[in-house]
Amino acid sequence: MSEQILNIADNFWNIRGDFKIGGILNIGTHASIVRCENGKFVLLDAYTLTGKLKNQVDALTNNGADLDAIINLHPFHTIHVQKVHAQYPNAKLYGTQRHLNKFPDLPWQSQRTETSEFAALYADDFEFSVPAGVDFISSNENLHFSSVLAYHKASKTIHVDDTLMYLKFPSIIGVLKKPEVAFHMTLPQTLAKRAGAAQDFRNWATQLITQWADAENLCAAHSSTLLRDKHASPCVADKIALALKKVERTLQAHERKFG
Repeated sequence: MSEQILNIADNFWNIRGDFKIGGILNIGTHASIVRCENGKFVLLDAYTLTGKLKNQVDALTNNGADLDAIINLHPFHTIHVQKVHAQYPNAKLYGTQRHLNKFPDLPWQSQRTETSEFAALYADDFEFSVPAGVDFISSNENLHFSSVLAYHKASKTIHVDDTLMYLKFPSIIGVLKKPEVAFHMTLPQTLAKRAGAAQDFRNWATQLITQWADAENLCAAHSSTLLRDKHASPCVADKIALALKKVERTLQAHERKFG
C-alpha cells in the first residue's frame, strides 16, 4: 500500500493512507474529502496529511479555508484526530462519544456523529447509518466492528470504516477468487448479548441495502475501493446483500444462544 488520493467521482476523493500493525504489517486506513453542494468541503475521518497529500487537499480547499468540518466516524479510529485538528484548526470538529471522552480538551461540536441531530446538519449532502444489534463502542477495545457509515448522495458513494470491507484476494496456485464485499470478521463478538440483536442487525442491513440501492462506489478502510463499472455485476447493494447472506449462520447461532 502507498499513500494516494483517488478521485472516486465528481466532488469525492478517497485518501488511502498507511497504518502499520507493530510497525511492520501495513493494513492501511483511509479518509475522504468531499465537496458539498454549498461549495465547502468536509473530511470524513482523520488522516494526517503530509507532502503531496497535503498539497492536494490544500489545493482543493483553498489552503483549508474552505474545509468546513472534520467528521470522525469510527469510535476507535483516533490516532490522527489531534494532528488533523492542528492542521486545520478552523474546521468544525465532530466525533463520536468515544472521541469526546478520549480528547476532552479538543473543541468538539455538541452533536455526536452517531446521532440523528448530527445527521440533520448535513442532510442535504449525506445520509448516515449506525449498525443496529451490535455494540457501537465495545468494552473490548480490540473489537472495531461498528462505525457510522456515510453515503454521499451526489456521487453515490459509501464511505465506511471497519463495518464493511471490500476484499481483493491474491491468486493462489493459479486460482483467482473474485473480490467481495464482506462484513468485518468481528461481527460474532460484537453482536449485543441479548434477545433480538441478530434480527435487529438483519433489519438494519436490509434497510441499508434498500435505502442505498443506487450506490455505485464503496470506499472501505483497511481493504480497498469498489468503483462503478457498467459491465460489472452485481451492483454495490447486491454485493452487500451477498455479504449479509454469508453471515446468516453467525446470526442464527446468536439467536440459538440469546433468542
